[in-house]
Amino acid sequence: MSDRIALITGANQGVGKQVAKELAEHGVTVLVGSRDLRRGEDAAAEIGAGARAVRIDVTDHASIAAAAVFVETEFGRLDLLVNNAGISNTGGGDATPEERAARSRASTASLDEIRAVWDVNVFGVLAVYQAMLPLLRKGVDARIVNVSSGVGSLTTNADPSYPYHAMFGPVYPASKAAENAMTLAMMVELESTDIRINLVSPAYTSTALNNFSGTESIEDGSREVVRVALLGPDGPTGTFTRWEDAAIPW
Repeated sequence: MSDRIALITGANQGVGKQVAKELAEHGVTVLVGSRDLRRGEDAAAEIGAGARAVRIDVTDHASIAAAAVFVETEFGRLDLLVNNAGISNTGGGDATPEERAARSRASTASLDEIRAVWDVNVFGVLAVYQAMLPLLRKGVDARIVNVSSGVGSLTTNADPSYPYHAMFGPVYPASKAAENAMTLAMMVELESTDIRINLVSPAYTSTALNNFSGTESIEDGSREVVRVALLGPDGPTGTFTRWEDAAIPW
């Protein structure tokens, strides 16, 4: 792993930062993607050797293109892309996921908020994929890990007995279902290549995404992302899992 180059979006905090830290500990050169370069630099400095900050806003095509140019200029390739950046809402505040869900039913959800969340969680993932794919084609044992969520599983959410069934709505959960669909499209496209791609749920991790109401620690929530990111050339592709290697139905 010592010569691998990885880019992680949304890596200045939360799961992305923890994944960057653990990959760096495995000798991977980690590009800490952050909308705010200063925050990315602070995170990279905290991670230490092997970490460098890169400004990338997944909703800003110019910043994505600039990040791709940076990777091309500095390294000439990309071996690992972790699409981690994501948001659950645009309102912020101290509302719990349950309270947000009550305001985000299909009949009441703000279309502006849906568009904003989907811009990051769905179109942002696709935009970064499109920009970085030429670099991944030059990579060594290249792999893409898209960080999704179990709440995006249509099969699971269609079951009335599922604990989060009543919380499924068009803002965050449906954005993750759409991200899963985008990932499936990538999987189909990459079937005839050596680039592997996996979809991972970090579980209900305590981060800013859920106003720190999650039940899993950052370390525990990041374990599956790290495990999959470190899979070797003989590792699987086309999977959707949570810790540890438990399949999630689409």
